[in-house]
Amino acid sequence: MENQFFVDSEYLSSEALARKHRLENDPSSRKNHMEYLPGMEQIQSDVCEKVMSQMHAYDYSRYTARDVRAALEHETCSVEDLKALLSPAAEPFLEQMAQRARIETRKHFGNTVYLFTPLYIANYCENYCVYCGFNCYNHINRMKLSAEQIEHEMKIIADSGMEEILILTGESRAKSDVTYIGEACRLARKYFRMVGLEIYPVNTDEYRYLRECGADYVTVFQETYDTDKYETLHLAGHKRVWPYRFDAQERALMGGMRGVAFSALLGLSDFRKDALATALHVYYLQRKYPWAEMSLSCPRLRPIINNDKINPLDVGEKQLCQIICAYRIFLPFAGITVSSRESAQFRNGIVKIAATKVSAGVSTGIGDHESKYSGKESEEAAGDEQFEINDSRSFERMYQDITEEGLQPVLNDYLYV
Repeated sequence: MENQFFVDSEYLSSEALARKHRLENDPSSRKNHMEYLPGMEQIQSDVCEKVMSQMHAYDYSRYTARDVRAALEHETCSVEDLKALLSPAAEPFLEQMAQRARIETRKHFGNTVYLFTPLYIANYCENYCVYCGFNCYNHINRMKLSAEQIEHEMKIIADSGMEEILILTGESRAKSDVTYIGEACRLARKYFRMVGLEIYPVNTDEYRYLRECGADYVTVFQETYDTDKYETLHLAGHKRVWPYRFDAQERALMGGMRGVAFSALLGLSDFRKDALATALHVYYLQRKYPWAEMSLSCPRLRPIINNDKINPLDVGEKQLCQIICAYRIFLPFAGITVSSRESAQFRNGIVKIAATKVSAGVSTGIGDHESKYSGKESEEAAGDEQFEINDSRSFERMYQDITEEGLQPVLNDYLYV
């Protein structure tokens, strides 16, 4: 079965090499990326059609300075205003956008910044995504934490004072099944007040099970909304099925999750169109599920192990700031997360403008929080990281830096009664 195929040995077999070559060079050897695989739930939703029709029709070259000024003057930002704010015409107005974004942020979030840390519990993956360090053809140290190891890592993180954790795995049902992830959620409930998941997309009943195990929210990266580009980047595995991934957040909400988070990996394709589609994905689901907590992540490509040449296309810090400010103006109630992929200087600046959440004490490797948090070397080998981080500040340092910026670090604001 395709979803049970791994390449873990140091040297690929001739058969694996041949298959890798076919996938890369012969599109006819790949499965149709728009067709569901057996076991994938299909829901009846009009959200995808709405998002994609707007994205395909988006010609950002036609927007002018006049359109941008009008968008900034409007009390409520429309879809058309968002398109103007994401266009090249808005770049000279970045200062005005930042001022408007800051007003909206303070209005709805005060001067608070939420802190969390990710915990990778496994890095086995069944997908061949050419830009990801976990991809099944990349020779890395693979590892899956046992329940005892997961709890040990969680206790170390919780002892630092952190109250929110994001649990991540590679995308492998065979190695990290839903029951395994559910057990990790139960363990997390012993130590944290907020538990998030960033795992492979699952069906509604499985999201419901994970919610019952203690998960609060689900993050899914669509990577790119450009279906043609998506096909060339995701060559094998369940992740190749674009529409199943698109509907993941809605299935999570149907399964009872309290919140969902969205993201495109900026730099994979036309970042302006991807940014528009991401914001509209939130916009239309927010209207369909008004009780749900919605948030956006804003990651750019980072170098990965065995490939240090992977970098974002045309997305500099100025463009990233433009996108984040446009998100805030268009979606004033949504949380915005800026990850450790970005520099400490950029994150320190953007939380004063539009971002509301940052990670701290980050490791994208498996089983190495003991050395990161306690200074002691782990007795067991750690699994390799998914990508290189940029901001490696500890939780304590991040908390201190945010405070010195005149902001209020928040560890959790949700109470279970």
